[in-house]
Amino acid sequence: MTMSIPEIERTLGQLRLSGARDTLQTRLQQALVSQMPPAEMLAVLLQDELDHRHSRQIDKRYKASRLDEKTALADMDWSFNPKVPRAACFELHTLKFVAEGANALLIGKPGTGKSHVAKAVAYQAVQQGLKVAYVEADADFARYALADGRSRELQLQRLLAADLVVLDDLFLARRIAEAAAEFLQALVHQRYRKRGSLLVTSNRVIEDWGAYLGDATMASTILDRLMHRCRLLQFAGKSYRLKEAAQRLAIKDSAD
Repeated sequence: MTMSIPEIERTLGQLRLSGARDTLQTRLQQALVSQMPPAEMLAVLLQDELDHRHSRQIDKRYKASRLDEKTALADMDWSFNPKVPRAACFELHTLKFVAEGANALLIGKPGTGKSHVAKAVAYQAVQQGLKVAYVEADADFARYALADGRSRELQLQRLLAADLVVLDDLFLARRIAEAAAEFLQALVHQRYRKRGSLLVTSNRVIEDWGAYLGDATMASTILDRLMHRCRLLQFAGKSYRLKEAAQRLAIKDSAD
């Protein structure tokens, strides 16, 4: 039985081999020019399909994570701020702490790269096949406090099911609602029991967490579990955001 190229493409689509279908024409031309053996041609098409499926899986996990950008440690200007713990950041990027069921706590001044590092680690986890949940703590906790009981339970279960949960900018608004504080305590406690990793960034020193929670005992309970198995990274130095703002102003002034 002989099939035309459009018929082969249609059949590949019916078999849900869209990666091979999309590259078929290119691979046929490549095989013709290089006199590629049929078995090699088939192997290349199958690899195209595998690559396509892998890319789709990454995209699906990225969307489910609710990360708002794809960042990388390579994008950091490490020379601008030598006080950023570079070696420790790259160690987090290996995801060894996730495999060990440990946590990571990134504390320091605003604009020093904590969120960038957290998102880079989270995106690396997505690419490595892990289930990630990213939480912008200030906004998401405020929404949680206003949600009904069913919505709160669904949110908690989503975070408990993830391999890595990122709580970004915890206590940005200082005090959080009582319901959000109880949610944080439940999340930390249950992930501690399951040895599920948390990566937390905050501008606030941990000694002040009791004041922001409105409950010193609760803060002690949260920190006890969060820091039992934990990488603590201290961020200091100059602000990347101020640097970028100055660069934008310089460009604007030169344009004017």
